[in-house]
Amino acid sequence: MPSAAEPTPVELYCIDSGEDDGSELPLVVIHGLLGSADNWRSHLRDWRRGRRVIAVDLRNHGRSPHADGMDYTAMSDDVLALLDRLGLERAHVLGHSMGGKVAMSLACRKPQRVASLIVADIAPVAYRHGHDDIFAAMRELEQGRPADRREADALLARHIDSRPIRLFLATNLQRAEGEMTLRIGLDRIIAGYPDIIAPPTGESAFDGPAMVLRGAESDYVQDAMLPRLREVLPKARVVTLKGAGHWLHAEQPQAFQQAVNTFLAAHPHGR
Repeated sequence: MPSAAEPTPVELYCIDSGEDDGSELPLVVIHGLLGSADNWRSHLRDWRRGRRVIAVDLRNHGRSPHADGMDYTAMSDDVLALLDRLGLERAHVLGHSMGGKVAMSLACRKPQRVASLIVADIAPVAYRHGHDDIFAAMRELEQGRPADRREADALLARHIDSRPIRLFLATNLQRAEGEMTLRIGLDRIIAGYPDIIAPPTGESAFDGPAMVLRGAESDYVQDAMLPRLREVLPKARVVTLKGAGHWLHAEQPQAFQQAVNTFLAAHPHGR
């Protein structure tokens, strides 16, 4: 049983293809801040061919329970507990943004469980605060209780000019009793934001196969960050996708899909 200093992991919701012909190791997909497993459905359809794919909802996101604490030790422990629950000894792990830091934490803390690592547009460094407008927009949704998605978009537009970002944020809405409500643990996410922008946890480097995909129009993985990246992931290959920003899997889905498929084909069993 976990001690008082080791909180019980959250039992995460996941989309599990359940398909496994035994020829491929499973792929675990971890979303970013304010995302969910649902954001990956179009990619999951391709990855499911012959491979078991599990897309998770992290704590305070999607359909997973709400809980205090957004540090990377806790969130990677949540994913580890999910692997245990599903009976997965090893898996390829892909994480975007915040989910990439969760994936790096899992790989560095429990390398024997991670066959290979794919990190999408995030580096193992501390970032500056940069989500004030997004959190303000989510508060508008929380307090405005829109009747439909049109009203929700108008509320979001008070803080967010980009329609694609507004559409992404609106995926966190659910209908309840004639109005749209947030399904995320917004208070806990905001309280845990200092931990979210902090580096991933884990004292050792992950020396298994790794790939870092970055958007050419994103500043999340700058060249100046690569020395630190090499310390954490010494075998990482860095791939830059042209015409992509931070949400590279949505902005350049075919190029993203091809890069992931090529990497997995080259490392079918990890190290």
